[in-house]
Amino acid sequence: MHNLFTRNRVIGLAIAAVIFVVDQAIKWYLLGPLKLRLQPEGKIDLLPFFDLRYTENLGISLGLLQATSQEMRWILVALTSLIALVVLVWMFRERLMGEIFGLSLILGGALGNIVDRSTLGYVVDYADFHIGTFRPFLIFNLADAAITIGVVIILARSFFVRDDARNADAPA
Repeated sequence: MHNLFTRNRVIGLAIAAVIFVVDQAIKWYLLGPLKLRLQPEGKIDLLPFFDLRYTENLGISLGLLQATSQEMRWILVALTSLIALVVLVWMFRERLMGEIFGLSLILGGALGNIVDRSTLGYVVDYADFHIGTFRPFLIFNLADAAITIGVVIILARSFFVRDDARNADAPA
């Protein structure tokens, strides 16, 4: 029988857990001890190009599908939970660390945002990169960054890793 918990998969689960825990710890610190939401304009200036800015994100990916009601909130929780489950199953089907690593970033980030939406009704975003008044990104959080990096890794590997390397038996 095929071993479900290979070394690479266990490492992937550990990476997802670390992303989740660090994401939740940062949000706890910003909302608790730092009281970011109570700061003037919900903002703390750190660098000329980076601020901490409290934002309640009711949507998913680029503000799509806004949870403007309790029903929509729980629909988004269910939808993102289903996506996280698909990512977990996908991760357990992969053998190579490159794919598992990308999927683990997506899984850990998704879980962090699911917990926010479940407990608060919205996702807490706080990272605001900008050049003067120009903002090349929406305000985001660690979970969002992990999801984005994970998706980029998966896409890059699908375009640039040769099929024979992808199909080769990976070490357990």
